[in-house]
Amino acid sequence: MAWCPFATRYELQPESDSQPAIRPTQFIVHSIIAPWTAKRTYEYWRDSTSLESHFGLGYAGDLGQFIGTETRADANAGANRRPDGTGAVSCETASNTKGTDPWTPEQVEMLIRLGVWLHQRHGIPLRICRTHDDPGFGYHRLFPQWSTSGTSCPGDARVRQFREVVFPGIVARATGAAPPQTTPSPTAPAPIEESDVPAVLNDSNPIDVQLDSGKWVPLAFKDEGAILAGPVSSLNLTVHLYFNTATSPDTKVQGVFYLTNADGSSPSNSLVIDKRGGGGHQFTHSQPIPAGKKLWFQVRAISPDSKPVTLLHRVASGPYWTA
Repeated sequence: MAWCPFATRYELQPESDSQPAIRPTQFIVHSIIAPWTAKRTYEYWRDSTSLESHFGLGYAGDLGQFIGTETRADANAGANRRPDGTGAVSCETASNTKGTDPWTPEQVEMLIRLGVWLHQRHGIPLRICRTHDDPGFGYHRLFPQWSTSGTSCPGDARVRQFREVVFPGIVARATGAAPPQTTPSPTAPAPIEESDVPAVLNDSNPIDVQLDSGKWVPLAFKDEGAILAGPVSSLNLTVHLYFNTATSPDTKVQGVFYLTNADGSSPSNSLVIDKRGGGGHQFTHSQPIPAGKKLWFQVRAISPDSKPVTLLHRVASGPYWTA
């Protein structure tokens, strides 16, 4: 079994030893509909019910772990443990008694840290689950198979945070596009600025875009629309696209990076990159951007039923070096 090094260990027995092993392929977040600390959540699992989650997260960012992540926990119904031995890691988070409040900044930060650790420790892929058994990240109400009688957990405010802040934050930090969150010592000397330190792009746009099947659509990231303007001597950028969960897994998603002049004219010909399915997709780019040029991105979705596809969110992130 695996224990998170920055979570407080409140081990549930006999569940921790008696429940079957899983191979973790998903991370599912919940709201517990109570303003509890991680310790109080542990006490509830221990004393009041036969159910449990792997983790509990309080408003102040206090993270407790109750069962190792390679042992089944019972918060996710059909995702707890599948016949092939795969299963989901679960985290209950403190909320108000109606489940309507957003996560606190401390909760958001800890969910990002935990998501990165699960990606690194168990190889959970950096995408939102496309189906109920697809490896990746999700929230409790994302698929009906994850609850026994339907659920609105974790609430509208937190679903929006998950898509716009938490999951993009996990991706950015796991791929090196965002610096680790640290609190500097008040007596620490100022850092030395070095010319070879890259700038970091972490630009997102949460406005929904309807993509007509088969039609190329340029995506805006910064105010002027382009991702970056040259000169950029070196870069390692990723565009992350997150589609409506109703998107058919047979949908072909195509993306292309291209350069234009500074005024947007004379777009270059670039290689089309093919992906498939709904959920999340990543497109990477590492070619320099000459002076006087801008880097853009456009997408096309080809659905099997020729119906429009909804793009929910997009993020452009990664390090780059100016010439």
